[in-house]
Amino acid sequence: MRALISSRAFSRPLFRLNPAKLLFTRLFSMASITVHNSLKPGAPVPFVPKEEGKISWYACGPTVYDLSHLGHARNYVSTDVIRRILTYHFGYEVNFVMNYTDVDDKIIIKARRKRLFELEKQKRYTPEQSRDLVSKAFVAYAKKSLPLLVPEGETTPLDENNYEARKDAAYGRVLTGGTLSGEGKPSDAEAKVKMHLANMDSAAKALKSAEGQLLDGAEEILLPYLDAKETIDTSDQTIFTDLTKAMEKAFNDDMLALNVLPPTAVTRVTEYVPQIVAFVEQIMQKGFAYESDGSVYFDIGAFEKAGNQYARLRPESKNDKELQEEGEGALSKAEGGKKRPGDFALWKKSKPGEPYWPSPWSQGRPGWHIECSVMASDKLGQTMDIHSGGIDLAFPHHDNELAQSEAYWCECGKGEHTWVNYFLHMGHLSISGSKMSKSLKNFQTIQDALATTYTARSMRIVFLMGRWNDGVEISPDMRKQADSWENTLDNFFTNIKARLSEAESAAAGVESLSLTDSKGLSEELEQAKKDLNTALCNSFDTPAAMQVLLRLVRDANIYMNTPGSSLKEVEAVARWVTKIVGIFGLDPNAEPPYEGLGWGSPNVSAAAHVDPQTAVKPFAAVFAAVKKEVEDLKLSEASVKTLLEQQNPEAEFAEIEKSGEKDVEKLALPFIRATSRLRDGLRGIVSSASLEPQQKQAILLLSDRIRDYDLTDLGVQLDDQVDKPSLVKFVPAAKLIAAREEKAALAAEKARKKEEERKERERKEEEKWAKAKVPPQDLFKGDAKYLEFDAEGIPTKLADGSELPKSQAKKLKKEQDKHKKLHDEWLKKVAASN
Repeated sequence: MRALISSRAFSRPLFRLNPAKLLFTRLFSMASITVHNSLKPGAPVPFVPKEEGKISWYACGPTVYDLSHLGHARNYVSTDVIRRILTYHFGYEVNFVMNYTDVDDKIIIKARRKRLFELEKQKRYTPEQSRDLVSKAFVAYAKKSLPLLVPEGETTPLDENNYEARKDAAYGRVLTGGTLSGEGKPSDAEAKVKMHLANMDSAAKALKSAEGQLLDGAEEILLPYLDAKETIDTSDQTIFTDLTKAMEKAFNDDMLALNVLPPTAVTRVTEYVPQIVAFVEQIMQKGFAYESDGSVYFDIGAFEKAGNQYARLRPESKNDKELQEEGEGALSKAEGGKKRPGDFALWKKSKPGEPYWPSPWSQGRPGWHIECSVMASDKLGQTMDIHSGGIDLAFPHHDNELAQSEAYWCECGKGEHTWVNYFLHMGHLSISGSKMSKSLKNFQTIQDALATTYTARSMRIVFLMGRWNDGVEISPDMRKQADSWENTLDNFFTNIKARLSEAESAAAGVESLSLTDSKGLSEELEQAKKDLNTALCNSFDTPAAMQVLLRLVRDANIYMNTPGSSLKEVEAVARWVTKIVGIFGLDPNAEPPYEGLGWGSPNVSAAAHVDPQTAVKPFAAVFAAVKKEVEDLKLSEASVKTLLEQQNPEAEFAEIEKSGEKDVEKLALPFIRATSRLRDGLRGIVSSASLEPQQKQAILLLSDRIRDYDLTDLGVQLDDQVDKPSLVKFVPAAKLIAAREEKAALAAEKARKKEEERKERERKEEEKWAKAKVPPQDLFKGDAKYLEFDAEGIPTKLADGSELPKSQAKKLKKEQDKHKKLHDEWLKKVAASN
C-alpha cells in the first residue's frame, strides 16, 4: 500500500527534542500516565505503548466539503494538546497520521448541487418561470423537511404569503426555545428544525421581494430540489476535486492559524482506492463480507459468529437505525441487498451523478468506514497505540472501523485481533444544548471566530479549561474565566520582562534586585512542577494543570512585589511557565524545548521576516522626534543638556544587531530607553523654580504625550516609579490603544454627565425662582382641585363643593408658609438688582 505524505498540510516544520532530553523526561513520568480509553469505559487506565518511547497514532481527519467550525477546532486543538503533552512533556516520539476524507456522500451532494445550481442560473428563465421553479422547490422542501407546514387534509397550497402563519402555528414552540414534543430541553432535532425554517425564511423573502436575484435568495431550498430531479455527468471528476482541494486548503489554513502541529503523514481516500479494493477482497475471502448488486457489505452476523464482538465502543447503539443510516450516508439510504439492517457498505456501486472507480464488483466508490481502516493499517500496521476522533464518530464509524480492521487482520484460531489499544474521543462543543455541526448549520467558522471573537490563544485556552473527553458548552462565564487566566499570565510575563530589563540596565545587573536568599518561591515552583505532572499523568487533565500555573503565577506576583525578593527566583518561575504554555501550544512563535521567557507578541512575530534596521525605524523615529522637541524647549538646566549629550541609542543598537538578535523588543530597547530617560529627565526638573509657567506646561504636555501616544502606539507602556526610572513594558499596541480610548471615553462620559448635572441645576434654579414670583395668597388658586379659598388663599372647599379636611388644610398652610419665605427671598433679590 502507498500513501502520500503531503507537503501542503500545515506549512510548519515539526520540532523534536534531542534523545537525551527525551529519555530524561520519560524516566521521570512515563510509568504513571493513565488515559480515558473508550474501549474500557470508566476510570482512566494505565497507558503503555507497544514500543517504549514511541507512539503510533491515527486521527480521523476532516471530510473536506465545507469550512471548518468551532466544533472542529475543539476536536483538533484538543488532540493537538494531548499530542504536544506526550511529545514535549513526556518525551515520546509520536508518529501521528491523519486522513482527509475526499470521497463521501456529503462531498458528492455538495459538489453536485453546486454545479447544478450554477447551470440552472445560466438558463434564460422568464421571471414567471423562475418564480414557478422556486415555488415548487418551496413546497417540496417543506414536505421533506418541515412536514407540519403541509399537514394532511390542508387544501390551501403552501406559499410565501401563508408561510409565516403556518410556521408560527406548527413550529412556534421551537422558535421560542421549546421542543417539538413540548417536553425536555432542545436538542439536535430542534436545531435542525430551526435550520430548515431559516432556509424557508430566506426563500419566502426572495419570493416576496421584487428586487434582487430570486434563485440566489432561494438557493438552500433549490439545491435538494434540483438534485432530486436532474442528473449530471461525473466522468470529469474535477466537479468533486475542485471542492475538496479548496476545502482541504481552507482546513490547513485554519489549523496553521490555530497553531496545530502538522501530522507526521497525511492520507487521502482518492489516493488509496486500489488498496481499499484489495482490503475489501481479503475481508470477503475470510467470509466476513458479501457482494450484493455491485456493492459489498460487511457481514456482522458472520463476524460475531466467529467469536468477535461488534460495537465495542457503543454497544448500546448497535441497533440504532438512525445512526446506522447516518453512517451509510444520505445517498445510500433504503438500499436493499443487505442480509441485516446493521450490515454496512465496504464498497458502494455508484449511481448516476456519483464518482466511480473500477473494482471486481462494479464501477463504484469506497464506503465511508473502510477508508480509515485501509489508510491507518498502511501507515501503522496491524496494531496501533492510539486512534482518536470526535465522540460523534464512536458509532457507527469507529465501531465499524474496528470490526472490518479486526476482520482483515485476524488469524484463524487465534481469537480476536486488537487493532487499536487506546481509543480517545474528544467531547462535543455544544450550542444551546445541540452539538455544533455543519449539517445543522448552527456553527461559527474558525475563520469567522478568529476574525471577530477569538484569538488563536484565547480559543485554545477555552479548550484547555475543559477536559478533552468532556462535552463543552461555551458560556460567557467560561470566556470570562479564560480571559482572566490569559490576562494574569500576560501581565506576569510583561512585568517580569520589564523588571529584568530594568535590572540589566543597572550597573549591578540582575543581582541588584536579588537582595535575599529566600527559598519560598523555589519550593513553590518545585511543588508546582510535581502538581502539573500529576495532572497531566491523570489523562491529560489540562483544567487542573491550568490552575497549577495560575496559582504559581499569583504567588510569584505577590513575591515579586515583596521588598527584598529575589528576581532570579521569579525569573525561574517565568521560564518554567513559559515552557508549559509553549508545550500547550499557546505561543505560535515558540519552538521546542521552549526555553524562552514569556509568550510571543505580534511585534515579535512580525519582526521575524524583516531586517533589524527596518524593524526599529518607528522606535528610532520617535526618539529622534522627542530629542528634537526637548532641544527646542531651550532649557537652561545643565542636567537636561548633559542628558541629551549622553543618549546614543544608535551605538547600543549596532552592538545588538551584530549579535544576530531578531527580537524587535530587544532591538528597539536602546531607542525606547533613551526616549524614556529624556522623559524622566524632563519630569525631574518640572518643579524647578527657574522654569517659567509656560515651560512647565510644555514639559508636562510633552511628557504625557510621549507616554500616552508616541510610545503607546508602538506597543510600549511606561510605568512611572517614585525616585526610579520609568519601567518599560512591552504590551500589544492594540491593547494599549484600546485602554487609552476607553479612558478617554470614560472621561468624556464623566464630563457629559457633569454638564448635564449643571444644566439640571440651572433648570431647577430657574423653576424655583419662577415659582417664587407667585404671591403666597395665589399659590393654590390656579389648581382645579379647589373651589373656594379663605382670605389668606388657603383652600376651604374641594372642586365637588365638599369641605376641605382640616388635616389637608394644615398641610397646605405649611406649604404656603414655606413658599412665603421663598417669595420674600425673590422680592429681596429683585430689590437688590434694582
